[in-house]
Amino acid sequence: MYKNFLKRVLDFFMSLLGIVVLSPIFLILAIIIKLTSPGPILFKQKRVGKNKSHFNILKFRTMRTDTPKDCPTHLLSNPDQYITKIGKFMRKTSLDELPQLFNILKGDMAIIGPRPALWNQYDLIEERDKYKANDIKPGLTGLAQINGRDELEIDVKAALDGEYVEKMSFLFDCKCFFGTITSVLKSDGVVEGGTGEMKKEEKQ
Repeated sequence: MYKNFLKRVLDFFMSLLGIVVLSPIFLILAIIIKLTSPGPILFKQKRVGKNKSHFNILKFRTMRTDTPKDCPTHLLSNPDQYITKIGKFMRKTSLDELPQLFNILKGDMAIIGPRPALWNQYDLIEERDKYKANDIKPGLTGLAQINGRDELEIDVKAALDGEYVEKMSFLFDCKCFFGTITSVLKSDGVVEGGTGEMKKEEKQ
C-alpha cells in the first residue's frame, strides 16, 4: 500500500508544499546566480530513473558553462576551478538540489530513494542492479546520503541503496528524511571530487 500508492501521494503533496514555501529562496538564489555568473539559472542533466529510464534532473547551476558535460564531479582533475563562488555555498548546503522538487512533483523522482546516477555512470548502475536499486524511483535524498554521501565507494553506496529497497516503509523514509536534515546542517560527506574519500583516508 505504502510503496505502490501512499509514497507517491506524499511525494506529490510534500514537493508542492516545498515549492510554495521555499519560493522566496528560489527567487533569491535565481537572482544571485544570474548576477554573479554568465549562463542559465538552472542546470539540466540526463540521469537514470526508475527501471533505468532516463530523465532530465534539475539543479541550480553551480558550475561555469565551460565545465565538461556529463562528467561526474569526482572525475574532474580539479573540480574547484569550475565551481562558481555562490555555487560552492549552494553545494555545501545542498541548496542547488531544490529544483528537484519539480522532478518529484512531475513523478520522475521521489523524496527518498537512491540518488539518480548519471546516464554514463555504468559502474554504479551495474552495481545497483545487484540490489534491484534501479527498479525504484531515485530520490532527492536517501540512505547513502546520511551515511557518507560523497565519501562512499561505489560498492558501499550501491549496497546502502539495496538496503533501502529492502526496508522501504513510511517509518524508514521518515528516518532518512530527518537524518538528511541533520547531515545537511553539518555538511556531512560533502567532498568535491571525493567519491571513495572515506576509504582513501582509512588507507593513509
